[in-house]
Amino acid sequence: MSTQILLLDDEKNYLVLLEAMLEGDEYKVTALDDPEMGIAYLEESEVDVVLTDMKMPKITGQEVLEHVKKHFPHIPVIIMTAYGSIEAAVEAMKVGAFDFVTKPFSNDELLLTVSKAAQFSKAQRDNLLLRQSLADKFATRHIIGSSKAIERVIELIHKAAPSRSTVLITGESGTGKELAAKAIHYASNRKDGPFISVNCMAFNPGVLESELFGHEKGSFTGAVARKRGRFEMAHEGTIFLDEIGELSADLQVKLLRVLQERKFERVGGTDLIDVDIRVVAATNKNLQTLVTEGTFREDLFYRLNVVQLEMPPLRERREDIPILAVHFLERYGKENSKVFKGFSPEAMDYLTAYEWPGNVRQLQNIVERCVVLAASDTVVVEDLPPEIRDEESQYKSAVDLLPVQINLSETLEKIEAALIRRSLAKANFVQVKAAEMLGISKSLLQYKLKKYKLTGHG
Repeated sequence: MSTQILLLDDEKNYLVLLEAMLEGDEYKVTALDDPEMGIAYLEESEVDVVLTDMKMPKITGQEVLEHVKKHFPHIPVIIMTAYGSIEAAVEAMKVGAFDFVTKPFSNDELLLTVSKAAQFSKAQRDNLLLRQSLADKFATRHIIGSSKAIERVIELIHKAAPSRSTVLITGESGTGKELAAKAIHYASNRKDGPFISVNCMAFNPGVLESELFGHEKGSFTGAVARKRGRFEMAHEGTIFLDEIGELSADLQVKLLRVLQERKFERVGGTDLIDVDIRVVAATNKNLQTLVTEGTFREDLFYRLNVVQLEMPPLRERREDIPILAVHFLERYGKENSKVFKGFSPEAMDYLTAYEWPGNVRQLQNIVERCVVLAASDTVVVEDLPPEIRDEESQYKSAVDLLPVQINLSETLEKIEAALIRRSLAKANFVQVKAAEMLGISKSLLQYKLKKYKLTGHG
């Protein structure tokens, strides 16, 4: 693909010379002797590089540069100037010119400068396409599901995204907390800035401090050079702090200062560094319990918990399981060059009935396994791993989710009520069918409905 160059110079002889020098397979040149026409051309055409003379009537090269930097900041501008106007060219560099060449210039000098600008323009264009691709990939429409629980999540993301407020995402492991954090970032006005993710549990406290805040050369053994921390990297973007409940007491104090002042010091440094960041934190722990236990600062908890977004566990949005399973089947089918018709009804029943202690991440991994191992174009019960199709394993996985200390009578009643709700839903609220599924009479089912104050209809 040829680089599109806009060439502006009121001296027609130079235009002819430059156009003849640059035009070819590598570059396509539009040469104009009227800078006003050049400004209009920018508005309606694809331009990769602008090459403009400094002194022109009506509009100067400096004014062309300022217009491009304001409206098309990704387009590099090369300034051409007479030898006696180098000071003006230097000033143009301060405004944001990519480079300048002095007249008369050698062909090699100009071609080298244009080549560098073309490479820079391509990199800028690729970065823009990458950001657009990421924004699309992590848009809220990629949070899969139609349940009311997921609708509430998406609604809250759209409400919270435009603000600068800190968001605390809670939920069990595997529920999609990082996906929600990315959706917040790419739905915000910071979407063109960086999204920096840090798993606070992946580092010991000393290393994590350096990762977050950076360090100065010589600040500790092995610090052979200055290092920028993740907060600096996230400037004008979003930093995602996963497993925030794992922060040590010292790091909690430092994080609190960043949230309050948007300032910090590198490890071993004394200079204050200002950052413009949006903080999104996540945890699978109950921070309020940690506050009560004295292991998490109360003031930090309130700073983090400005907007709370709870990601529901998969077992509480079972109607989304078929949608997610088919989505992952299509995704991994494409990756493995396989075409699937879907899941057999019996296989889908097993998937829907399972408790999913690992939530969406576990479902994703199991569907990928099925894609790799399935012998036909339909995933059947035999393709599912033992923990999914073995009833004993299913019961065990459900029990494992319960706390160790429980009130047995109350817990059994809650389980019975949940099973009745699930059977009614599967039977489309036909009570006779639900009773058959549960192996009880309709009259006993109606008694249970009254006992647990359940509605027998949808």
